[in-house]
Amino acid sequence: MRSIRWIAVLAAFVLVLAACGDDDGGDTTTTAAASGEEGGDTTAAPSDGDTTTTAAPLDEPATLRVLVHSQEPMTTFVQDFSKDFEAANPGVTVDVSVVGAGDLATVTQTRLSANDVDVIDMFGFANPVQDYMGDATPPAWQTLIEAGLLLDITDEPWVQNYDEASIAQAGTFQDRVYSVNLGRTVYGGMFVNNDLLASVGVDVPTTWSELVSVCEAVKAAGNECMTNGGADGWPVFVGTYGLLGALYPDQQGLVEGLYTGTVKWDDADTAVLWDRYKVYAQDMLEAGTTGLQHDAATFRYAAGDVAFLPTGAWQAPNLEGEAAFAWSYVPFPGSDNAAENELLFGKYDQGWSIAANSPNVDLAKAYVAAFSDPATYQEFVDVTGFIPTQDTATLNTTLGQSLASYLGNYRVGFEQFWVDPAGAGQWANGSQGASWFQPFNEWDDAAALATQAQIDLQAALDDL
Repeated sequence: MRSIRWIAVLAAFVLVLAACGDDDGGDTTTTAAASGEEGGDTTAAPSDGDTTTTAAPLDEPATLRVLVHSQEPMTTFVQDFSKDFEAANPGVTVDVSVVGAGDLATVTQTRLSANDVDVIDMFGFANPVQDYMGDATPPAWQTLIEAGLLLDITDEPWVQNYDEASIAQAGTFQDRVYSVNLGRTVYGGMFVNNDLLASVGVDVPTTWSELVSVCEAVKAAGNECMTNGGADGWPVFVGTYGLLGALYPDQQGLVEGLYTGTVKWDDADTAVLWDRYKVYAQDMLEAGTTGLQHDAATFRYAAGDVAFLPTGAWQAPNLEGEAAFAWSYVPFPGSDNAAENELLFGKYDQGWSIAANSPNVDLAKAYVAAFSDPATYQEFVDVTGFIPTQDTATLNTTLGQSLASYLGNYRVGFEQFWVDPAGAGQWANGSQGASWFQPFNEWDDAAALATQAQIDLQAALDDL
């Protein structure tokens, strides 16, 4: 697999990533298993940087069908890796289908049911439906497992290349492993233009009050405080997941509290959350945010006239080659207690699962084994900027340097645990509150929105 290493190195150079995994990870040789029900034996040695997958030669040409969601530069890496896999395995064609992230669950269900896919890109497993959730609809991944559509990969040797936390939190259901996750991502933070703050004479804010003051100073100096992808909708509330986390660090506990009634969206303790949502939406984000797509907002920030970009760390590769100033990524300071703003909230992003009914199951295992090789995986991390889920991998980028001191405080975020109860109204998911205020939506009164959110939630809870 030397060729894919050089592809990754070139991509990383273009993106000005700090380090690449070409070097001394050892040569990787992958030979696909035989296609069909009676494929050859597949073995893979984990964790030492030299993974060899050996199997019987193909009796006839075979096509491996891979489904992945659209997210650059990850998508390009998968496509390039697949070409190298073909080159290393004569007779194999890898058919990569790319779909939008919002369509992935539906397309996955359809193609698995039709036995029309072999390797599936799965978002990290979140919390399954809990007893207190009543008849809430299970997440898509749980439905697929219970329907017997995902292969149990617990005993595959390449699973051991991934750290215990990622396997437990993102790939396991009822003590069996169905997915290996390829990277954590952070969305509860913001990119900081350190040079701009220095020119204004202010420090990186560590509390909510400091953030308010810094924004005022930045705007007084003729710059914008924040931008975001308002035209896409979702980036506006993703930017405040850190605010929610700072005020409610136990995200799973918050979900349970809302379901059981010990926490309400309109009680006195949550009033501060809704008030800060409004300040963020109306006072901190620049007016032009409503017309910006997500990527356009990133390049708007990269131009240098905006102090903060509250969004997911997945935008870091775009900044590595575009921003001509010193930048960093820090947790969103949603609390006035600096210690409560040290947490990083996020989710497990792309992972690989295998179709239980795949006619090419050995070939699919060989593909995932090759991708899981530590040297290849390091190249994947270098290019994508994902926080590694293999202990041997390092994040050798500006983002990695920014996150180093916070990684011990990583938490799975609210939306990974939240499941809308059946019959809940459109305002029940309070994590999206920032996007409901003007100019992005109709609300201007924080207390009124909090009341409506609880009404929409309570109507469903009363039926549990």
